[in-house]
Amino acid sequence: MIIKNAEVVLEDGVKKVDIRIENGRIAEIGRGLGGGDAVDCKGLTVLPGLIDMHVHLREPGFEKKEDILSGSRAAVRGGFTQVCCMPNTKPVTDNKVVVSYIKNRAKEVNLCKVNPVGAITEGQEGNNLAAIGGMKAAGAVAISEDGKSVPSTKIMANAMQYAADFGLRCLCHCEDSSLVDGGVVNEGYYSTLTGLKGSIRAAEDIIIAREICLAESLSLPVHICHVSTYSGVQLIREAKARGVQVTAETCPHYFTLTDEVIASFDTNTKVNPPIREEKDRLAIIEGLKDGTLDCIVTDHAPHHFDDKNVEYALAAFGISGLETSFALSYTQLVRGGALSLPELAAKMSANPARILSLEGGAIAVGQPADLTVVDLNEKWTIDPKDFVSKGKNTPFAGREVYGKVKYTIVDGEVKYQN
Repeated sequence: MIIKNAEVVLEDGVKKVDIRIENGRIAEIGRGLGGGDAVDCKGLTVLPGLIDMHVHLREPGFEKKEDILSGSRAAVRGGFTQVCCMPNTKPVTDNKVVVSYIKNRAKEVNLCKVNPVGAITEGQEGNNLAAIGGMKAAGAVAISEDGKSVPSTKIMANAMQYAADFGLRCLCHCEDSSLVDGGVVNEGYYSTLTGLKGSIRAAEDIIIAREICLAESLSLPVHICHVSTYSGVQLIREAKARGVQVTAETCPHYFTLTDEVIASFDTNTKVNPPIREEKDRLAIIEGLKDGTLDCIVTDHAPHHFDDKNVEYALAAFGISGLETSFALSYTQLVRGGALSLPELAAKMSANPARILSLEGGAIAVGQPADLTVVDLNEKWTIDPKDFVSKGKNTPFAGREVYGKVKYTIVDGEVKYQN
């Protein structure tokens, strides 16, 4: 296959070149390439295959919400060639058997690459470390207590040390549950206005600070998940300036929305950590601009209609994000002037690959032919009824965005075509 006439996002900028693909890898990049089945991409842009290092595919155990097939379909429709799925399944992904099941099921589905993330503790109960070495051998790419923090600082320190021994990184959901104390939205003006119980920023920031302190003391890497607060961004920025091995991610809903949206009582706005205030949103964008925040992830959390069709306080946390992430990010950050297109590609591909030591993340000779082809000028309206994910739970219904995925190519095979 030869991709022709496209604008290609390379590590040194955007260039109009052709890409020759042979045996699932990029064989040649240059002008006027011939001698293969040509795919004319005139007017389109080719990005390194997008990598989402934080999704929930729900299988095994919660297939009513999502499964590996529907989640993979949503991923390639959103331009993602690789996803990393979190361990809060049933049974919990805390051993090599569940990791192997996910890997084998993903091979059967044969759409995007699915990289399991193992639990930090057995059953995600916070007491005993999970079988980290066995999970790594079976294909886990990281460990996380996703959805909660490890309560014991001692166990968290041990987890970071064991993970490092196996070449893995801890992905940390930062939340002091005693401070959250049942809060379901950001504590502030709109929590007071609506009467919904609020959660203060400190609940997130205290655990961010703890993980940074451990990383600094132990001289080990740590990754902070879905940063939502201005103060959390500053903690990470200062730690990086001191040389701490900390990386961090955020999600589109934290740089496109403010907690004003909860005034609608739409349960699709309920997410953990909660959507914060304008000063937080602006700080998240600034953190992406200056490199404090390394990655953009979806935290794709699909739910069945019944999980959201209840009172706000009782509704499940989470947003279904795989099919909207690129367009929201491109529209807000690139068209909004905060990032260049190559910088956005780094946040959504190269940096996740680097942090998790995944193959891919760049368009270069010898790399896997994982490519995302988009029409940056196509304007479209987000409609959850069109989602192929089982989860239709999005606060972005009716929002106009730019950037439509046209092809998703994994190992040289077209897995999605619009």
